[in-house]
Amino acid sequence: MALQEKVMEEMKAAMKSKDAVALESLRAIKSAILLAKTDKGAVGELSEADEIRLVQKLVKQRKDSAAIFKEQGRDDLAEPELAQVAVIEKFLPEQLGEVEIEKIVVQTIDAIGASGMQDMGKVMGIVSKELAGQADGKTISTIVKAKLSS
Repeated sequence: MALQEKVMEEMKAAMKSKDAVALESLRAIKSAILLAKTDKGAVGELSEADEIRLVQKLVKQRKDSAAIFKEQGRDDLAEPELAQVAVIEKFLPEQLGEVEIEKIVVQTIDAIGASGMQDMGKVMGIVSKELAGQADGKTISTIVKAKLSS
């Protein structure tokens, strides 16, 4: 089932249960899908990889907003953002833990013979492609930096 169909099913359930947070989150996903489909150069239907990137972008936007709100002492605004993150993340593949990510990073470093921070771009490119949708870039970057600088 395509992402848009899953979102529509969830929207119906959210409307029936009068879940405002879920409904707002699902409408954001639906809107992003429609915008992506109608962008210049769009080919109509989105691939599964495009859908995952789109959902990841929405999650990242909300996490960033929540972090800014918390930084400014506005927990009242951060809470709804984090609640939306929880709803939107349901549409992402199972997220890997740091231990699994670390194993893949170490394997990649060994495979390409990376020796220092100058190889970070190479390692990040390979690991990011391999873990697309299963881990966020910030986590991957942190682990790659730690491994290459040690």
